[in-house]
Amino acid sequence: MIFDSKFRFKSVANYLRVALVAFAVMTFGVATRGQEAEIAKKLQGFDAYVEQTLKDWNTPGVGVGIVVNDKLVFAKGYGYRDYEKKLPFTTKTMQPIASNSKLFTAIAAGMLVEEGKLTWDKPVRESVPEIQFYNDELNSNVTLRDMLSHRTGVTRHDLIWFKSPFTRKELFERLKYLEPQQPMRTTFLYNNLMFAAVGQIIEIKSGKKWEDFVRDRIFSPLDMSTSCYTIADMLKQPDYGVPFREKRDSFELYKIPYYEDTEGVAPAGAIISNIDELSHWLIALMNEGKYNGKQVLPASVLKATLQPALALPNAGGEALGYWELINSAYGMGRWTASYRGKLLTYHGGDLPGFHSQVSFMPNDKIGVIVFVISDHSAPLYNIISYNVYERLLGMDQTSWSLRQLQQRLANKKAGTEARAKAGGDRVPNTKPSHALGDYVGEYESPAYGILKIGLQGDQLQFGFHEFHFPMNHFHYDRFDTPDDEQYGKFSVNFRANPQGDIDSAVISLDQAEVAFTRKPEAIDPSLLEELAGVYLTPSKVKFEVRYQPGTGLSIAFPGAPPQKLVHLKGMQFRTPLFADDIYEFVVENGQVKALKEREPSGEFTYPRQ
Repeated sequence: MIFDSKFRFKSVANYLRVALVAFAVMTFGVATRGQEAEIAKKLQGFDAYVEQTLKDWNTPGVGVGIVVNDKLVFAKGYGYRDYEKKLPFTTKTMQPIASNSKLFTAIAAGMLVEEGKLTWDKPVRESVPEIQFYNDELNSNVTLRDMLSHRTGVTRHDLIWFKSPFTRKELFERLKYLEPQQPMRTTFLYNNLMFAAVGQIIEIKSGKKWEDFVRDRIFSPLDMSTSCYTIADMLKQPDYGVPFREKRDSFELYKIPYYEDTEGVAPAGAIISNIDELSHWLIALMNEGKYNGKQVLPASVLKATLQPALALPNAGGEALGYWELINSAYGMGRWTASYRGKLLTYHGGDLPGFHSQVSFMPNDKIGVIVFVISDHSAPLYNIISYNVYERLLGMDQTSWSLRQLQQRLANKKAGTEARAKAGGDRVPNTKPSHALGDYVGEYESPAYGILKIGLQGDQLQFGFHEFHFPMNHFHYDRFDTPDDEQYGKFSVNFRANPQGDIDSAVISLDQAEVAFTRKPEAIDPSLLEELAGVYLTPSKVKFEVRYQPGTGLSIAFPGAPPQKLVHLKGMQFRTPLFADDIYEFVVENGQVKALKEREPSGEFTYPRQ
């Protein structure tokens, strides 16, 4: 009887347990269906809204995903992933998410912070002595947080990496040439190169390339199996987007090439995904790093990336009277702001033809993903996201589409009118100061790389990274490329040195003018070694010309520090200090006889001893 009573008691307990589980499942199922019904009700009219918006904006296609709590509750494509072939945009349509890759990089770096290999707020050189910035102030102070929050004071310099051949390591090594434009931690200056550098840091500290680290630590546990980094891999999938643009002076849509030169700057913007897989990432972001019941992303790292690092002015309100989004600040790899009184965190992503936004409201457990095809339609990722939030929160809908469509059309009209007036400052009836062949050569910037000027027939040719255009004479020593539909025009102003030789080319790139210095003719190192020796001034003072392999020649007068000799052409050199002071070696019958110095006041000869 005792055994039987225990058995019966256990059976009743098991029965109750099973009954409670069944009840919970039923209740959850009812709650889920109820939630879905409520969301469906709130989204009534949304399909028609998006379809009308696409029509108004002349947009090929968009994709929308909505996450509530920890579920993807809505996912749909609108329009076409390939406008030309009329292939529908779906939730599996792959496209570059561009700068939405930045938060992946910030969180990957945060994982190394958790492991004690990096720190957020100590100078990054303490952990990574390989990194070099422009000056000692930056070297002694720049932190990982500064790099990930765009507050180093160094502006973006995108044309160092855009359509360039530079590897990530080469970009990392070019940071030392980027002069800050603002004091550290005072001004928001967006900088993709800093994120590329953090990707290199991840490789240095983990032993894995950024791509492998992100795949192993983030993609795999989040079931993002088709997400990738290259257009070549994207095109292996059956469902992918095709980039389009709208012509500047009409509403005709045309297909543009994929932007594929992303390897160097991949940590800033190379990830390619779709609505379905990116929703896994958004679910983890919204739920303290958990996905399918597992802790995938460190909660402390997510919290750190949300902390405001730099506040921005309310430009939209002050300039346009739009006060819905206010008090924005940048954390690490994402923004925070107040949208109509609700905390919002978000980031956009933009590459030619493709645009995206990933955002969520932490306190309301609502998240939105928007993909957009076509450059002129980029604002739609904000417009559609805001509309979803307003619908789900029961707010009146703001006329964002109308507001920004008016701006777009006004800007389009102004651009057409402005281009019609291009060249108004041209001085007529001028000629280049030199024969066209004198401009031909390679010009170099330590940061931006090589500018190649060629000559084809009677027309100069412009070559910079992957940009190749003919050039036409504008006036004096200025030559312009044609006004390209996608990339506009480059204007090159050549400059001569005091000796009359064309020795530099100046181009406005990014936020500043960049001077490219003409590369001298190659000179045999063995010849440089022969030029080294002791020379004698007219007053019988001896001085040295020194040669050091890998560095070249320098000139050293008694009691003064050596000065580097920069090769110009032939046997002519100059110091970095004076362009009008030329040193020319005199070579007779293969023997170095003397060194001549020519300056504006005259010419001096220094015999070799």
